[in-house]
Amino acid sequence: MNQSRSDRSRRASGPATLREVAERAGVSLATASRVLNGSTRVVNPELAARVDRAAAELRYVSNAPAQALARATTSVVGLIVHEVDDPYFAAIAAGAMRVATGSGLLTMLASTFRDADREVDYVRRFQAQRVRALLLTGSGRADDGGRLGDALAEFVERGGRVAVISDHALPYDAVLPANERGGAQVARLLHDLGHRDVGVISGPAELTTVRLRLAGFCDEWRRLGGELPDEALCTADFSRAGGRSACVELMERRPGTTAIFALNDLMAVGALAALPDLGLLVPRDLSVVGFDDLWFSADVQPSLTTVRLPLEEMGARAMSLVLDAPSNRPHRVHFPAELVVRGTTGPRRSTG
Repeated sequence: MNQSRSDRSRRASGPATLREVAERAGVSLATASRVLNGSTRVVNPELAARVDRAAAELRYVSNAPAQALARATTSVVGLIVHEVDDPYFAAIAAGAMRVATGSGLLTMLASTFRDADREVDYVRRFQAQRVRALLLTGSGRADDGGRLGDALAEFVERGGRVAVISDHALPYDAVLPANERGGAQVARLLHDLGHRDVGVISGPAELTTVRLRLAGFCDEWRRLGGELPDEALCTADFSRAGGRSACVELMERRPGTTAIFALNDLMAVGALAALPDLGLLVPRDLSVVGFDDLWFSADVQPSLTTVRLPLEEMGARAMSLVLDAPSNRPHRVHFPAELVVRGTTGPRRSTG
């Protein structure tokens, strides 16, 4: 076979790299690594043939010493969160770091600020640091199987371990909170209290946590005979400020609303802060429910009705999973959601 001029030029400057083989074959770097570096994971035969053909054309030679070095790990584990100052992630991190410390490991924390590209970048940076394991604590996204999936697959191929919290549709050990069931519990509570005109303050639509909590509420609300029109749903960014502005918008749209379900406690507290300016008292005029049961939820006045997740336990269990020896199938560990009724919910006020 005649060599192309670009191939001859490239080889004159050094041996072919695995990335060049992947690009020639039209596959991900992780797939090329599985084919050429002796992975036990099965690769589609057609893709494997393309990788082998590209490697032969480029005269790729596997570098065993370099691979051994890449698989060497440190006593460090990586912990990736969405927001380092969010009490939700702080609680999870506390549980995870306690387990890591008990195992004699150092935890390196990285915050993505909810930037999907930064999350992929951190995975690659942690790989370069040869951390032995990665724990992703943020909610999954609809496109996790793309660039993030490739980056994690390469990390695992080089000897790392991965675990996630919440549903990521990725083939790794996972801790799964009962988000959908928690949303359904809120729907039943508000319906039992006589509320029919309810509003929901949702979070970023691409997050699986948002979709599950919202689906749980809406499915149960419809089963109970309720309706949730489009104008009863406002989207915010999971922050206190976002919850405040969404509450104002929601009440302007539907001033007859008698109950609000915010999909996390930060947004619920933001809604509570907005209501006095609107001349509304909680729970006399309006009931408010959150989700997560963060540390401040019992301390606000009135105390917040919410759905409790055992966040520190979830973090600890996820870190235990990622430090365990790998198994043939990913573990799926489910954690319950518990409705905690406090002072921000009450019966619908009679208008008669």
